[in-house]
Amino acid sequence: MPTDEMIQARARALSSPLRLRILRLCLHEPRTNKEIADILQLNPATSLHHVRTLVSSGFLEALEARKGNRGAKEVPYRSTRQSWGTRIPDAAPLLVETFLQEIDGLDAQEIQVMRVGLKLSEQTQKEMLGRIRAVVEDYAMREPEPGGVATSLFLAHHLDLTGNE
Repeated sequence: MPTDEMIQARARALSSPLRLRILRLCLHEPRTNKEIADILQLNPATSLHHVRTLVSSGFLEALEARKGNRGAKEVPYRSTRQSWGTRIPDAAPLLVETFLQEIDGLDAQEIQVMRVGLKLSEQTQKEMLGRIRAVVEDYAMREPEPGGVATSLFLAHHLDLTGNE
């Protein structure tokens, strides 16, 4: 049973858009700290701090060290997928910011969006969100498909405050 201290440490580890992006980078392919730093355009010392935070909280695992191009020891890291079931307090702003960072630089045609207004009872909303979550979890827990293309899904549900009753 996780202690309060462990739960808080795990929540803190997931409280950074940068760390969430690192987890996504290491989800389908193990990556070294240098690769992570290069992709995210970070100083390697900065990315290593975030990688170590994710390793110590169990969200990343270090794989067996290998020799790099110049013979230096490199440690690849892989996501453990444990972040999926971890609740993050006040997650909406963090996840929106992470999403915005991840789509920055993409062309409009590279982003598929869907937007709909609904008027549903609370019970029907819960049913709909439960069904959507079940479908997303089914796909999220599958093994990566050989030759598949890494993609991301961001889904938000919110109240309509425009006064449409």
